[in-house]
Amino acid sequence: MGLIVGLVILTALALPLAGLFFFRIYENQLIHQTEADLIGQSAVLATVMAREIEALPPAVPLGAAVPPAPAEAEMPYRPILPALDLAHDAILGRRPAAEAAPVPADPAFVALGARLAPDLAATQKITLAGFRLLDPRGVVIAGREELGLSLAHVEEVAAALDGRFQAVMRLRVSKHEPPPLYSLSRGTSVRLFVAMPVIVNGRVAGVVYASRTPSNVFKSLHDERGKLAAAGLTILALAALIGFIFQRTITRPIRELMLRTVAIGRGDRSALTPLAHHGTAEFAALSQGFLDTAHALQDRSDFITTFAAHVSHELKSPLTAIKGAAELLRDDLDAGSSGMDRADQRRFLDHIISDTGRLTAIVQRLRELARAEGVPIAGATTLAAAVADLRTAFASLRIEADGALSEPIRISPENARIVLSHLADNALRHGARSLAVSARQERDRLHVSMRDDGTGISAANRAKVFDSFFTTRRDTGGTGMGLPIVRAMLEAHGGSIVLGDDDGAGNGATFILSIPLLPRDEHRA
Repeated sequence: MGLIVGLVILTALALPLAGLFFFRIYENQLIHQTEADLIGQSAVLATVMAREIEALPPAVPLGAAVPPAPAEAEMPYRPILPALDLAHDAILGRRPAAEAAPVPADPAFVALGARLAPDLAATQKITLAGFRLLDPRGVVIAGREELGLSLAHVEEVAAALDGRFQAVMRLRVSKHEPPPLYSLSRGTSVRLFVAMPVIVNGRVAGVVYASRTPSNVFKSLHDERGKLAAAGLTILALAALIGFIFQRTITRPIRELMLRTVAIGRGDRSALTPLAHHGTAEFAALSQGFLDTAHALQDRSDFITTFAAHVSHELKSPLTAIKGAAELLRDDLDAGSSGMDRADQRRFLDHIISDTGRLTAIVQRLRELARAEGVPIAGATTLAAAVADLRTAFASLRIEADGALSEPIRISPENARIVLSHLADNALRHGARSLAVSARQERDRLHVSMRDDGTGISAANRAKVFDSFFTTRRDTGGTGMGLPIVRAMLEAHGGSIVLGDDDGAGNGATFILSIPLLPRDEHRA
């Protein structure tokens, strides 16, 4: 359990680190954002540059003709959407260096570039993007560097000179090494280049060439390393708190319960006490159920020990008597005619037969007790049907019944007959001539009172009537197992039996039975 909890906590700690590898999705979003920014900025500069070129003299030469867009009249908007993908698109090599222009730029374009250069510088201060304005031949007319040089051989610029917008990713040239964490990102070495053609009167009049390095999540993490460290400490503290809660609510109660199990297995009764720490309500219920089961098993073990002592005592007396009588008969047989007469022999044989019968009765009662404790609880009957069987079996006993006799009770007819027969037989053997059965329903149980008019139970014996082998009729064959069998049978069905209030000696005995009723839905079924 501790290993599993530790692995869960380590996994929780590793989740933020594992999440860094999924930042590539966010990086790609940053690529799209940067491309969209460059497209918007270039479009604005291209519009300004187109307006300036329209004011130039008509003799100023323009570039290649651009075919009109299909259904242009029906499409007033022609958006250029970002399409670069860091995961799939190729990253080109570093941008080729500018070359000497084969033909110098027209003076009109040079003057135009000089007028727009301050605007480019101001824009770059805000956007951090690099801008170049090119004439129709790809010669730089405005920008911080490369004035008068040609970029017509650059792939994206060549596409723009043909009237096509193009954006590419290229390897970035940096004078400074990136921070260690930042260097893990692929986006660290990438710079975006956008070439926007300037269209005037259906011809390419120039190119706005913009570039910028996209933002990077790792750089943000490096810049916020102090806050990141604080967050890491917070995560560690939370992980420690989670570990403490797990240990307090799960691991510790389970470990204590395991130790209790070992102690109870060794017979340590002091272990049958509630746990010091239950952790959760579920563990409290589990530990209480375990302790209740252990208590029941311990009580059962004590009962078996006591019961075995009682059985050995009950069997020892008749066995001793049988052995003594058999030894006397054997000695008399060895002595010949000088031994006991036939009357004494018959008396000893009668003792043997009587004690054998007692042993047989005890064994039969033990079998009935075992059957009562493991009896199947299926089946149902009514008290009226059980009383009718009782009247047939005990014709000499006047049985009167009243109350809720027709309510179905959860006990089979055979088992109900066993319970009532033992009580009726017990009453008959104690001089009863009548038996009054009264029943009343209370919620989901039927309370049955059985009162006889026999000799009753003395105050000294009331606490012992349900003890195994306790009987006041040992000399007439009583085994003291009838009432224990009745109690075991009822408890197996979820019921109970108690001795009623004492009305005085000679006024009979009253037993009160509690039997579960059959649920209404099962009764209808």
